[in-house]
Amino acid sequence: MSTSHDVTTVASVDLQRYLGLWYEICRLPMKYEDATARDITAHYSLQDNGKIRVDNRCIDEDGKPTQSIGEAEALDASNAKLTVTFLPELLRWIPFTKGDYWILKLDPEYRLSLVGDPQREFLWLLAREPQVSAAEQEDYLGHAQALGYDLSKLITPRQSGKTVSDAMLETAGARR
Repeated sequence: MSTSHDVTTVASVDLQRYLGLWYEICRLPMKYEDATARDITAHYSLQDNGKIRVDNRCIDEDGKPTQSIGEAEALDASNAKLTVTFLPELLRWIPFTKGDYWILKLDPEYRLSLVGDPQREFLWLLAREPQVSAAEQEDYLGHAQALGYDLSKLITPRQSGKTVSDAMLETAGARR
């Protein structure tokens, strides 16, 4: 098994091009994310303070729309290594509460992104469209395997192509 220093990122990321809506194609399981959630999206936007607002939305196992708001920050000028937190704003200063968000592979058109962490605990394949070709998915997941990620528990959420709207969240009382 590789060591954490072997997990490499892309050389650089143009954050302006990376911003916007991404669909979750697949991921490794996480304690805080419902394994049966569907129509999972992440919307990234630049805040006035230079940090990135992370707006994650999905339909949970009960069919209810949910939202989680976080904040990401680039660790260096490459913009390929970021930290992200979903704590309430007043607690975001606590350093050990931030997770790594490393961009491991990114296509030139910014249509597909493979995101992970140096400990190989977290992995996401994100795309600008709700589905990707089998060849593209195989290529990106092959890259993850080459970096030492164990894909045996990979979760592929159902994507209908619909996104959770503000109105859906307000109706469900889930707006954060």
